[in-house]
Amino acid sequence: MNAPLRSGGERGDIAVVLLGVGGVGRALLRLLASQAGACVRLVGIADSRRQLADAAGLSAKIAAARLAQDGTGRDDRALLDALDLGGAARRVIVDATASGAVASRHAAWLAAGYDVVTANKSAAAGSLRDWRALRRACVRGAIYGDAATVGAGLPVLATVRRLRACGDAPVAIEGVFSGSLSWLFNRYDGRRPFSELLREACASSYTEPDPRDDLSGADVARKLVILARAAGRELEVGDVDIDDPVPSPLRSGDVATFLARADMLDAVIEQRRRQAAERGCVLRHVASFDAKGRAHVGLVAVGRDHPAACLADTDNLFALTTRRYRTRPLVIQGPGAGAEVTAQALLGDLLVLRAPAGAARAARCAA
Repeated sequence: MNAPLRSGGERGDIAVVLLGVGGVGRALLRLLASQAGACVRLVGIADSRRQLADAAGLSAKIAAARLAQDGTGRDDRALLDALDLGGAARRVIVDATASGAVASRHAAWLAAGYDVVTANKSAAAGSLRDWRALRRACVRGAIYGDAATVGAGLPVLATVRRLRACGDAPVAIEGVFSGSLSWLFNRYDGRRPFSELLREACASSYTEPDPRDDLSGADVARKLVILARAAGRELEVGDVDIDDPVPSPLRSGDVATFLARADMLDAVIEQRRRQAAERGCVLRHVASFDAKGRAHVGLVAVGRDHPAACLADTDNLFALTTRRYRTRPLVIQGPGAGAEVTAQALLGDLLVLRAPAGAARAARCAA
């Protein structure tokens, strides 16, 4: 069967349903509407309450507006039908949400023959049982594109997996894994309240939808687990020692209430900064696991000559010490937050699906 034409008259050999129309989802729609996304046919779009589906294709330019105006109630079956009826060579579900409930369906979608491309870390960093289910589903032929889960658009997971495929493997990883926390602590010097910078980071869409996922270390711990598993370590989030600076009264309640009361963080963070400064150090949010399997996430005082002290804006830093990169680590550094670079990583995983079968198999979740 010939694939139906996508909106605008171009053939799409990859049919896509997009879940999530927040900052990342909207940035991906802009890419799909450009020449870079010409091979992708959008056949469905959904947020947590509404959806649109059309096997013949939706215009990526106006899909979000149409969803808001014409969307119907959520029904996964209608979205999957749009993928099945479109006749495309690859049927892909793109998860641009932060929903654990959506992530819990990844393995089932893979087992049913749908490819999954995701920025949602909940599945890949879930329990070992759930992670192994993802791996088993990938073996059956579907592809799990997870590049956007760690480092936004940086080639971190691909590098770790390539090293391992070549007989090398990271024995230790250290760095700054959160673009939002990098941005915050690169700027925070005590002259402006920390809470003021935090609200600015939220307004710029650098943080997770709930910024406590960043501040508590929970989001970084998930990234560390995903990286460790790619390196061959069966790490669980519960194995990570997490330093959570968020005061207990702020750990519950909705996001709006948290942000309104975020000035409770100011004294806590300022005390940590001063203690670091007294030692001639700066405060950074660092994640690490070592050769003995110990994993830690949290605020660390680092010397001013430490690589983490020299970052700018939303830079991430991943220092990989491997059997072959033992004297000096292999370093990957660059912007690690923002809707545009995260959406680009999602599109990159979609474009991999156009590759020959061997190359596509190499891109599978093979940790």
